[in-house]
Amino acid sequence: MKQLAQRLFSLALVLALVLGISVQSAQALSLQSPLLAVAEAEIRNEADAQRIEAGGKLDLNNIGVRAFQQFPGMYPYLASKIVLGGPYDSVDDVLKLDLSDRQREVFEQYKENFTVTPPRDALNEGDDRINNGIYR
Repeated sequence: MKQLAQRLFSLALVLALVLGISVQSAQALSLQSPLLAVAEAEIRNEADAQRIEAGGKLDLNNIGVRAFQQFPGMYPYLASKIVLGGPYDSVDDVLKLDLSDRQREVFEQYKENFTVTPPRDALNEGDDRINNGIYR
């Protein structure tokens, strides 16, 4: 029975090759100019737009706790307070938080490195600002 099935399959394969029965080649779709214009447009997502708007500074409404590691004395406690205390209308709004004198001094020291832009859903969904899942 097994040999019969193998022979039938072989016969069908030979007939297909001899008679020219094969799969047709795929044809590329001809696209018109409106789609080409979209393809040529600059593609930018919400996170990129925020980075440009922030102008190289860290945006207090859209960054995570780990971004504060570059500022000695801010990570993790002061950074957590800042991230959880937002959103902010200005950088000085951070000083309205319940901060110790030392935390105020540290923030004042690095205040020029921060800016505030409107919170963006793409950067604030879930708990990524507290724990972005990047571990050393």
